[in-house]
Amino acid sequence: MKLTKLRELPRHGVPAFPGWWAALGPGVVWMALAQGSGELIWWPYMVAKYGLTFLWLLVPACLLQYPLNLEIGRYTLLTGESIFHGFIRLHRGFGIFLWLLMSVSFLWFGAFASAGGTAMAELTHWPAGWTQRSQSLFWGYASIAVFVSAILASGVVYTLIERFMKLVAVVTVVGLLSACMQPDVQAALPSFARGLFGPVGDMPRPWDAADSSKLLTAITFAGLGGFWILFYSYWLRDKGAGMASLVGRITGLGGTEEAVLSDGFLPADEAQSAKNWSTWRRFLSTDILIGILGNLFTTLMTCLLAYALLFPKGLLPQEYELAVVQSQFFAVSWGEIGRLLFLVVAAAFLTDTWLATADAVSRIQADIVLTLFPKSRKLPARRWYYIFLALLTVITSFTMQLDAPGPLILTSAIIGFGGTILFPVALYLINHKMLPPHLPEWARPKGRPWLLGVSFVVYLVLAALYLNSTLSDFP
Repeated sequence: MKLTKLRELPRHGVPAFPGWWAALGPGVVWMALAQGSGELIWWPYMVAKYGLTFLWLLVPACLLQYPLNLEIGRYTLLTGESIFHGFIRLHRGFGIFLWLLMSVSFLWFGAFASAGGTAMAELTHWPAGWTQRSQSLFWGYASIAVFVSAILASGVVYTLIERFMKLVAVVTVVGLLSACMQPDVQAALPSFARGLFGPVGDMPRPWDAADSSKLLTAITFAGLGGFWILFYSYWLRDKGAGMASLVGRITGLGGTEEAVLSDGFLPADEAQSAKNWSTWRRFLSTDILIGILGNLFTTLMTCLLAYALLFPKGLLPQEYELAVVQSQFFAVSWGEIGRLLFLVVAAAFLTDTWLATADAVSRIQADIVLTLFPKSRKLPARRWYYIFLALLTVITSFTMQLDAPGPLILTSAIIGFGGTILFPVALYLINHKMLPPHLPEWARPKGRPWLLGVSFVVYLVLAALYLNSTLSDFP
């Protein structure tokens, strides 16, 4: 059986909007994952080392992702299909290329579990007598075991992910906001605010060429960059947003088996469908902004704390101290109790990155296999999901041993940067060229596709600057 042609997909009325409280969620998951996937690490690092030199890049870096998220979500809401399904429809070879690049980029995401392990190692100093590296790895493996067990025991896997990530997001915001209310931090706020509009003063120390990849990662992955941004499509799909409510969802061993359809639907040209789509379109923009602005707010707080507390002392988070140094954030609020609390929170929102990433990448791999290889549909989607979850658990448990968390996270980010350059072009072709002829007039894009062009040009320039900086280091 071949991939059903787009024009041959069945028509169906756009499902009714279930209400804002029931619909919102993927944006919060996006926000919580972004908090642990770099905002705790690279932006505080750059501010702690170079003061306000690069802070003005943060806001535009976050906003650059809005048009990408919008187009990714649009395709899923209108068809019920994943965005990777759309890439394969656009061109099979292109979809396979992205699949291979994505697979390589996520070989190292176990580093986030070991990064969370640095917090638990500092908190417990256990197992006693072990080195800091060994303790960090121990707690990283322990967190992976807990999360895999939770996935297996869950009903609908996405529901587990959403609830846990919402908890992490709330705890993070409340904790950071409390730390930012302290007098020492408030005193630094006026100069920090000026840094949002441009560099303030001279660079406090000479530029270290080794930080080029860190700055690139901080800018490009402000929020969720690279292949991480594609996760949003799968969260919308399992949340049942728009036409995605017509397909099944991945369930845990504690849930009922549900078939996940490989192909989706097209919206029927009906008055009620047009009305429903209008509400879903507003939901999409709102949900995305919750993720982007919420993540921007927490990142600004971590940068403010780094500027007020780490920069004056020259403290830099790196190697197996990624979360340990930032424990000073909460210590300013609550002393030793605050420091310990931060370590617990840091462990949660760094290791939850492994949980959300393992889940999303397993979904993507299962989806691509079912799309490219029709014979694979003899096994249910849930079976493929668990096969890839097992593989990813084994692979990332091995790659955690290869280096400290920081270099591994950078490796994954730089590989994924290639995808970031390609996405704006592919999304334009999918949503503004390939899909519109098959949609009712009211469902066709009315936005500004030039925003995708802006994202493409900026990411291309960043790549050129990075390559130039890297090549200049060679004799």
